[in-house]
Order: sequence, then C-alpha cells, then structure tokens
Amino acid sequence: MSFVREIELASLGDSRGELVVLEENKNIPFDIKRVYYIYGVDPKIPRGFHAHKETKQVAICLSGQCTMLMDDGKNKVNVLMNSPKQGVLIDVMQWHEMHDFSEDCILMVLASDLYNESDYIRDYNTFKNLMDEKHV
Repeated sequence: MSFVREIELASLGDSRGELVVLEENKNIPFDIKRVYYIYGVDPKIPRGFHAHKETKQVAICLSGQCTMLMDDGKNKVNVLMNSPKQGVLIDVMQWHEMHDFSEDCILMVLASDLYNESDYIRDYNTFKNLMDEKHV
C-alpha cells in the first residue's frame, strides 16, 4: 500500500461544461488558509524540493500535466498529475518535487497554513535524518 493519498474530485458536469467544487473539511481534508498556483514553468526546471513540518497541502493540476515525486523518507512514488479531478494530498513531512511540466500546466495548491518559512525543510539530508529518527 502506498503512502500517497490521491483525492478523486467529483465533477458536476452537464451540457454547459464541468464544475468541480473544493470544500474545506469535506473533499479537502483541512481548513484552507492559502491558495496558490504555478504556471509558465520551463519544462526542464523542476520545482518543490522540500517538505513541511506542519502544513498540509492538496495539489491539483488544472491544465496540462506534470509529475509529482512523493517521498516519505523510505519510499518514493511518482504520480502523473493530468486531470483537474485529481488531487494529491501532500501531508506533513512528505518530501515533494514536481517535474516534467507541460507548457500549458497550471498546478494549483491548497494549503492548511499561511506561508511560514520556518515550516519548510529544504535540505533533503535533514529531511531524511528527521524521518529516520521518527522510524526508530
């Protein structure tokens, strides 16, 4: 069983088009305090490369596609993100990287907390050491 949790987002579509509703503590498993999106990324330049101590996030690829590498300190899983009906939960203490952005990729992220630099772990060896201590 994978540690990665994908969230299927229901689409309420009809002849007029599709509608996806995002509701905190319903299909998004936390209070939403911040929303941001990434677009116009050079396909050769990966993003992310960090984990959060306290913040939970859900990433949704609104347009195009990218690959999300998820890492729990022991296992690594690549998730192809290519549907606005697919969310990926980035839980606390999960290292994540985004790669292979298509030119039309728009990646939206819903976060449980406001931006706080001290919440970030930006060094992979520090992350690995913390996770190794946690599993002892």
